[in-house]
Order: sequence, then structure tokens, then C-alpha cells
Amino acid sequence: MNIVLHEPEIPSNTGNIGRTCVATGTALHLIRPLGFSLDEKNLRRAGLDYWQHLELYLYDDFEDFLQKNPGAHVYMATTKAHRTYTEVSYAPDDFIMFGKETAGIPEEILVEHEEDCIRIPMNDSIRSLNLSNSAAVILYEALRQQNFSGMQEYGELHRLKWKETKGKISI
Repeated sequence: MNIVLHEPEIPSNTGNIGRTCVATGTALHLIRPLGFSLDEKNLRRAGLDYWQHLELYLYDDFEDFLQKNPGAHVYMATTKAHRTYTEVSYAPDDFIMFGKETAGIPEEILVEHEEDCIRIPMNDSIRSLNLSNSAAVILYEALRQQNFSGMQEYGELHRLKWKETKGKISI
């Protein structure tokens, strides 16, 4: 999978998304201009020591992104979409794009890709969810649809061991 951030502004959001990308084996694509420097302290803090493991790509603008990823299937997350993120079928190489925190994806881009716009349902008392939360919600749905391929089946306890009983795990 691929996460695309179009002109992200808040370093901690991008750092959190980068950490989620490392945890899921997802590439992160950043489209300039960025509202921060890639060596900014808040970015590194949110990404912890995982940032060095991130598959990261940078682009000058949206056209540069399209040229370097010909034929890419890009879903565009926007509060204005007709379809929800659960109404589409994601493929392993798909891209999920999010816009900047203050304005989202530019409408000039959205109207050219109306059929690929998706949204997260929410009450009308709020404009949007936090960017890193939105990215995690949609990414994990895409990964669920792919049966979490390549990810660990279950975690391990630190001090104790899980007991297996008839195919079920209990403690």
C-alpha cells in the first residue's frame, strides 16, 4: 500500500503517519510544499526511531507525483466524497491520498478524480478527523481487505506466554 500526503503542514501528523507506514510496510509519499523540514524535531519525535525504516518518496507537486507513478490508482480521502472508504476494494499497490490539514486536497484535483474520492463518516458537528487518525483508519481497512498479508499473526507478551487451547489463544 501507499499513503500520499499532499502538502502536509503539521510535522507530528506526518511523523505519526510515517510510524504507521513502517508498522504496516506501507510507503509514504510526500508532495511539496511541506509545512516543515524533514529534520524537524516534532517529526522525528512522532516517528520515534522508526523513521529510518520508512520507505519515503518526495515530489515537487502533484504533476510530478503522477509522472513518477504512471497508472497509479489513487483513492482521495475527502470529507466531500459520495462514497465511504469501506465501499471500495483496495489492491495491494493502491495509493490513498490525503490533503493538508487546513484545506484538504485541492478541489481542482478532486473534481478530476470524483469516482476515486472516499470519506470517513462522521457527525456534521465536526469538519474532519485528525490527519494521522484518518490515514490509519483507511489504511487498516485496506489492509484488512487483504487479510493483513505479510503482517504478524499475533503478538507476544513480555513476561508471560499465551496458552493455546484447541486453536484458541487464552491467558
